[in-house]
Amino acid sequence: MGKVEIRELGLVLYPEAQMAGVLGLTDLFAVANRTALRQGKAASAPLRVSHWRLSEPGGAIVRVFDSAPEGASTPAALILPPSLGDPIGPESAAPYAAWLREFHAGGGTLVSVCAGAFLLGETGLLAGRTATTHWGLGEAFARRFPDVRLDLDRLIVDEGDIVTAGGLMAWTDLGLKLVDRYLGSEVMLETARVLLVDPPGREQRYYSTFVPRLGHGDRAVLRAQHWLHGLADGEASLERLASQAGLEQRTFLRRFRKATGLTTTEYQQQLKVNRARELLQFSALSADEVAWEVGYGDPGAFRKVFVRIVGLSPAEYRRRFHA
Repeated sequence: MGKVEIRELGLVLYPEAQMAGVLGLTDLFAVANRTALRQGKAASAPLRVSHWRLSEPGGAIVRVFDSAPEGASTPAALILPPSLGDPIGPESAAPYAAWLREFHAGGGTLVSVCAGAFLLGETGLLAGRTATTHWGLGEAFARRFPDVRLDLDRLIVDEGDIVTAGGLMAWTDLGLKLVDRYLGSEVMLETARVLLVDPPGREQRYYSTFVPRLGHGDRAVLRAQHWLHGLADGEASLERLASQAGLEQRTFLRRFRKATGLTTTEYQQQLKVNRARELLQFSALSADEVAWEVGYGDPGAFRKVFVRIVGLSPAEYRRRFHA
């Protein structure tokens, strides 16, 4: 692995946000930075950590902490930590929700932990998506956001541009997942060892998980990506994808490949295999049932794609990583 680029991770201090999670993640990323430097993965701290808060009622949301204040930067991801109080209400969430929608529309990744999913839900971006939150908040979340596919059996649901984590202390798992995403598994595993935190099985992948390109600046392609990530299963035709982007098919294919580095077929295979990995880890579905669940009518074809992308058969992957 070559030298990694600097990425900013922003923590959002919305009302009643759990400061233990905010400061814990700040420390976890600091340990990951030291680990990356020690392992020679970077020449300078590769994770820039910032905290964001509403400046005043009706005001802007501004940085109130920055681990590397010199130079301009835009966060790669914004993290909504747990809450120690009741989940944030629609009125309090409104100024943050508008800001988060704009950030996501520009290619940023949104991440929530526990009750932070309620603020994420207020953006409307979870509609038709799969998400998780604390099991004790499941009923309230389902009533408030009935158009979200809630999966309380999973600790982390990673849909590429949106990541949700479950329990109050799941920020440790989430932090390690982001370290794995941006700095690689070697740095993640050493960070876990330093902190005496057991890395979750899903972090010990045989190959790195699929990280889609979202910051490419082509908003038409990004619209198609966001729609594609929200599909539960099934094949998205070129016609449907081009329609979501508002482009002619040939133009869409060219711009999609330029923006994402993949063809639409390759991109969909990566998304389906990512979903299959989590089902193999955290469900009792057979490999054939997993294939059908992620949209493959032919389990044999699914196995071939899975082996090509992951390097293990579905059965081997389950033996290594089943939780």
